Amino acid sequence: MKKVRCPKCDSFITFDETQYPEGQTLVFTCPNCDKQFGIRIGKSRLFDKSQKTGHSDQPASCGSILVIENVFHFKQVIPLQMGDNVIGRYQKSSHVNCPIETVDPSMDMTHCVLTVSKGKNGNLKYILRDGPSNTGTFVDNELLQPGERRTIEDGTLFTLGATSIILKTTDES
Repeated sequence: MKKVRCPKCDSFITFDETQYPEGQTLVFTCPNCDKQFGIRIGKSRLFDKSQKTGHSDQPASCGSILVIENVFHFKQVIPLQMGDNVIGRYQKSSHVNCPIETVDPSMDMTHCVLTVSKGKNGNLKYILRDGPSNTGTFVDNELLQPGERRTIEDGTLFTLGATSIILKTTDES
């Protein structure tokens, strides 16, 4: 069973997601406030396309970010590349190279940057900084200050608006 939250009154609606094919869009009417809203079941078409057009060519050693499922969207795994990985809300023709498909209004189109580089010992180093964004970037529930750069490692949880993300430095998701 899966729960979705009404975007207007925050009440939960429960449904059985196994009864619907992957990719189907469901429309709900909240029994409390009569707000209609929709969700899509399964994988993102955006990331199916991006994996066919180049992201999958990235070396597995750069890792990925795991966008945790929440009330706005479904689980997404976004591969990282060497250099700056600009993370933000997906919008057609934006310059973000790690787009998150969401309707989360608290995530900016250019929310933060995760830089992947090689350290002195040859290991990959991951440095996170805010975009700057309107709602801030939180690492382990601490707000990054303007201009602050934070080194993060495998399993670090960071939050953009209402969306939680985990850094995965290996292929496992």
